[in-house]
Amino acid sequence: MVKFPGKRIDVARAHFQFARKRTVGVGIRANSNKPRQGELMRKVKYRLNDPGLAPRRTKLEIPGWAGKREPRANGSREQVWHCVPFSEGAQYGIELFYPYDNELHVSTIDGRLVLEADWGPAPDGGVQWRPFRNFGDHFYTYQILLDLKVEKGMAIRTEPHPRFYTDRTDTVPIAVPALIRNWWPMMFFTVFKAPAEGRTHVFRRNEPFAQIIVIPEEAEFELERMGEEEAAERELQARRIYHSRPTLSAGTEWTSSTDTVFDGTYRHLHRAAKEKARQD
Repeated sequence: MVKFPGKRIDVARAHFQFARKRTVGVGIRANSNKPRQGELMRKVKYRLNDPGLAPRRTKLEIPGWAGKREPRANGSREQVWHCVPFSEGAQYGIELFYPYDNELHVSTIDGRLVLEADWGPAPDGGVQWRPFRNFGDHFYTYQILLDLKVEKGMAIRTEPHPRFYTDRTDTVPIAVPALIRNWWPMMFFTVFKAPAEGRTHVFRRNEPFAQIIVIPEEAEFELERMGEEEAAERELQARRIYHSRPTLSAGTEWTSSTDTVFDGTYRHLHRAAKEKARQD
């Protein structure tokens, strides 16, 4: 839900001074800032009005929103970073940080949206102030003024920051998904879902509030049921993994404090698959 709110922002009058023009690498290994030989490196170029947004490849904060530094060992409590698919999914995009010193609380009280912050006087430059607005009580918007330029055929999509899924307080903002194609030169604002009745979203300086992922601008695929031969091949593959699990997970099995058994089968296969892909 991104559009140009012409009655609120006059680009010609505002004279935006974009403080940064840099690039963020995407399509690389989640645990490294440098691709290995033969790996694909795409460039996402950005310009922004407020350097405090500090766009960067999303990182797991440990300790922090991604959990505690508990080892994969008997008696440990499960942590989300123990899960390779979650860790890769969480680090797949670009995270954005709340740039203001003024802490913002967004609440729903008696069915009405309430935004509370001590914003102070408007800054120079003619930008909309206050930067957050009610959007029909069920949503609210942030004048983000961020340009992310991706390569031809690609697009960007806003989504909640992965810390939303680990939060136990219901205070993390919920960015609404929006697909923005590469010919659109500016994200003028982004949209958030309003908190439930009696709940409050909190924006604090230097805390991530949304994630951007880079994807093909067209979802060019069709959903098709597998044929018998292909389904049988996949079933055989699943059974081979199941029967090989004692070997694949040797030395990695552990039982959590909640009496759940884990092992490193997926991690070992994941590592082997990536190595094979590099060799190919």
